[in-house]
Amino acid sequence: MKIVRSSLLALSALALTAACGSADGGTDTTTAAKPSTSPAAELRLGYFANVTHASAVYGVASGDFQEALGETTLSTSVFNAGPAAIEAMRGGAIDATFIGPNPAINGFAQTDGELLRIVAGTTSGGAALVVRPGIRSVEQLEGKKIATPQLGNTQDVAAKAYFKEQGVEVSIVNQENAQTLDLLKAGQIDGGWVPEPWASRLVLDGGGKVLVDEKTLWPDGLFVTTHLVVRQEFLEKHPSTVQALLKGLVAATDVVAAKSDDVLGVVNGQIEKDTGKALKPEVLKSAFANLTPTLDPVASSLAESAKDAQEAGLLRKAEIDGIYDLGLLNALLEVAGKPAVDDAGLGVS
Repeated sequence: MKIVRSSLLALSALALTAACGSADGGTDTTTAAKPSTSPAAELRLGYFANVTHASAVYGVASGDFQEALGETTLSTSVFNAGPAAIEAMRGGAIDATFIGPNPAINGFAQTDGELLRIVAGTTSGGAALVVRPGIRSVEQLEGKKIATPQLGNTQDVAAKAYFKEQGVEVSIVNQENAQTLDLLKAGQIDGGWVPEPWASRLVLDGGGKVLVDEKTLWPDGLFVTTHLVVRQEFLEKHPSTVQALLKGLVAATDVVAAKSDDVLGVVNGQIEKDTGKALKPEVLKSAFANLTPTLDPVASSLAESAKDAQEAGLLRKAEIDGIYDLGLLNALLEVAGKPAVDDAGLGVS
């Protein structure tokens, strides 16, 4: 881990130079092309104490983020829901946050593209429709009660799009994932479309079965679950600080992708510190098996999620052109000999 982290830190100056100018001496038009300014004194970062945010949780717990940031102080806030993180960003309380796709879309759309930019991917996968054991097909859910974590959240949108496509009408209720587990065990709901580790908990603790693993609905099994967004004003003022955070994220992602027992222990330890309760080892292993840590934001899936949200009446318009700014990340990846990630034509112009 130290070799990866040290290599990235050693490439810092070269990567930022690459991000700040083109080969012919001119400048690009992305945020990455803006001149470097002095590092911020503090970076206020949000994340969820959740396995779908494993790279973020690990980056905080291991010190990868703080080491990459150097003299910039890392301050963290733990959120339970994407809308709360977006509101904190709108209020100027945080500078960056790891978050799911639909809250990011909403934050971008509601501010006419002024609030935030997505600067990296974090996680793909890790969401499923878990139902009572007796249910063997989606048709059996006609008229049944299905839970999702929150109105307009990523799983809520995915569930509504799926059932509409299948031509099956269900009653969707929005509630806390812990309540979904209790009600499934009590037989008061028929299933839930939930993220990890709750999908694993509904199976292992609630006696449910996976009817639909969401990755089976996407090309190559990839869709964005978590990505890193930065307040646009902060990105413009402190690109070097954002790039330092990205260096830490690259280091953390490389380690978390191995899914070793040591990584699981560090992540679970931080989850316990943040929430007061660690996950059971079997739940943790099951949840990690369903996740793909990745710096690729899987931008094509975000565009589809925006359309689904609009069709579900949860988004006024699905225009998200300019939501990505991947210049700083791609400069780092180029220097590290890693492939660039794509914004599916939705990057800043």
